[in-house]
Amino acid sequence: MASGVSDHASAQTRDIPTALRELAGPVDSQPYWYVQGSVWTKHFSPAPEHNNNQNLIGLERHRDDSYLWGAATFRHSFGGRSHYGYVGKRFDFAGTPFNAKLTAGLLHGYRGEYRDKIPFNRFGIAPAAIPSLGASYRRLGVDVVLLGTAATMVNVGFKL
Repeated sequence: MASGVSDHASAQTRDIPTALRELAGPVDSQPYWYVQGSVWTKHFSPAPEHNNNQNLIGLERHRDDSYLWGAATFRHSFGGRSHYGYVGKRFDFAGTPFNAKLTAGLLHGYRGEYRDKIPFNRFGIAPAAIPSLGASYRRLGVDVVLLGTAATMVNVGFKL
């Protein structure tokens, strides 16, 4: 019996890398451009100096293999102009209007007294990974974006 349990555990362990490869792998999809803007932001630990109006505008290119790249400009939590260039992947939940997205890239614009407000920020540039959950109807999309441990933001976008 002990070998049966061990064999089962080994099979599960071998399946995890396979499942991760399948999840991260390409999926056939329709390519499109996506333009978006922020409409609402809420800081988890609000402070008087926090800006809740990010004025984000972003442009993404969604490829025919479910990967994407994009760039956004916005006002960070302290009002300074920032930029985010990224690559990522979109995960559609088959048969539903819902999706998830994970992007990773470089964030620029937290300078001076705000330099240490984001981790690993050297020379005004820091790595970032940003997850979101979204829903779409025809060409219109809404995404709830998690901004690390600092805030959440809602973006509205339009497929071009």
